[in-house]
Amino acid sequence: MIDVLVAGGGPAGLTAAIHAALAGLEAAVVEPRTAPVDKACGEGVMPSGVTALRALGVEVTGRALRGIRYVDGTVRAEASFRGRSGLGIRRTTLHSSLHQRALSLGVRILTGKVGEVHQSADTVTAAGTTARWLIAADGLHSPVRRSLGLEVPGRPTPHGRYGLRRHYRVEPWTDFVEVHWSRHGEAYVTPVGDDLVGVAVLSRSRRCYDDHLAGFPALTASLRGPAATEVRGAGPLLQRVRRRTAGRVLLVGDAAGYLDALTGEGIALALATAGAAVRCLAAGRPDAYERAWVHLTRRHRLLTGALLAASRRPSTARLIVPAASRMPPVFSAAVHALQ
Repeated sequence: MIDVLVAGGGPAGLTAAIHAALAGLEAAVVEPRTAPVDKACGEGVMPSGVTALRALGVEVTGRALRGIRYVDGTVRAEASFRGRSGLGIRRTTLHSSLHQRALSLGVRILTGKVGEVHQSADTVTAAGTTARWLIAADGLHSPVRRSLGLEVPGRPTPHGRYGLRRHYRVEPWTDFVEVHWSRHGEAYVTPVGDDLVGVAVLSRSRRCYDDHLAGFPALTASLRGPAATEVRGAGPLLQRVRRRTAGRVLLVGDAAGYLDALTGEGIALALATAGAAVRCLAAGRPDAYERAWVHLTRRHRLLTGALLAASRRPSTARLIVPAASRMPPVFSAAVHALQ
């Protein structure tokens, strides 16, 4: 029997396994896909996430990010991160670095799917492996979460949001994450290499990527290079969860519940919640994880919820960037909160 079995070998799952190994716990990760794993992602890591990666001994390379810039036509608002830089990094590069660090610490990577989860008073068994604890990091539409009855069922709504991402072979024109706003959604521009830029679009409209991009003519004019990757999508983004624990199972990352990618904090929050879960287990306090999760995600949920509420009505959404440009201290405070 091992100490910790992790369902899902994405950033949250691998981070949980690394934390477990560093805490002296025997850990294994169950993942059906071969590394490196790619997925739809804005690929901007906030400064807190960069600090967390380095604290784990994970070496990552990418483009330094100086801050966040909102763009709506000719109106702009920008704020720099305070003291630390963020990082634009290809999802595959991040995954490879986490994967190699986990292997170097003795974490076993088991190829397969978790399947059914069976619990007793002292153990949990899944994927043919018995452990003291199971950490579910199996993504936005977590099968483990669903099988344990932890998600709040809901119907598709007009407010459901989806994301699409593609890369372009072009020299970055900025060291900011640029968020371009339109009446239909947002486009996120993240430099991830010396000649590579990622562009992710978020919207409630179910349209093809090129149709979404046509709503940002100024941005489209900057994408002079050819498309470098295929379009990848994710959604619906909103995932409501009753609670983050069920017996000897803890949910981390996107599996623990998801509001929206609007503020670009997904990776940083995945790293933070994975670390919190393992610390609670190592301290013999699994019951403390729910409170830790609520504390870690409170600011994100409040800020993202407020922006989503404003963006639901096109007339209100068009006021976001002008308001931010007229109130630089307020916008700077919001960006500093993302650190």
